[in-house]
Amino acid sequence: MVEETHGLEIGQHFYWHLGQLDLHGQIFLSSWILIGALLSVVVVGTRRMARQPAGLQNLLEFLWDYIRNLSREQIGEAAYRDWMPFIGTLFLFIFFCNWGGALVPWRLVRLPSGELGAPTGDINTTVALALLVSLAYFYAGLSRKGLRYFEYYVEPTPIMLPFKIVEDFTKPLSLSFRLFGNIMADELTVSVLVLLLPLFVPLPMMFLGLFTSAIQALIFATLAAYYIGEAVHEEHA
Repeated sequence: MVEETHGLEIGQHFYWHLGQLDLHGQIFLSSWILIGALLSVVVVGTRRMARQPAGLQNLLEFLWDYIRNLSREQIGEAAYRDWMPFIGTLFLFIFFCNWGGALVPWRLVRLPSGELGAPTGDINTTVALALLVSLAYFYAGLSRKGLRYFEYYVEPTPIMLPFKIVEDFTKPLSLSFRLFGNIMADELTVSVLVLLLPLFVPLPMMFLGLFTSAIQALIFATLAAYYIGEAVHEEHA
């Protein structure tokens, strides 16, 4: 079933009603489209691997090296290989979502209510990604150190316990609101400029938005890797 729900929110949304849950249907639709595009790029780029990479294979190998170096630098030599797929998936998904929101003509797809757009322009998406990062660094610390991981909360003194507990709550908040705020601000700025001064003036803002979108994907992935590296670092043991 599809129904329209009213509340305090930015814009209109296309809802899927599942039991007692109201799901933002347009976010699922745009996410599935972008994930399909990402998988298609990976499949095409790796279908015929050559010793001398060129074209799409060259781009994918560059991204592989970049994500590997980022993970190694932030997490450390001992554990980075286990977390490369997670960090790489975060970076590529957020990058495709950010750029997809700016480059894909979503308005051509008509919905009963609301409209398609960048999944990362919805706070629900960014909060979900941030919570995944929180679960990841807790799992990383506990799986590597066991219960010794909780010693981190009382180092170098037990006085630090409440501050480090608060820090665990602020990490996902800062991750989610930073990404959501930047993407939403960029979309709103371009939309307003298109209405006021169509075509030429919004173009520089769109190019700037593409740059900042890529930077936001990099920042999110780097912070995720840093938090995991902090959790597995043996100096906290």
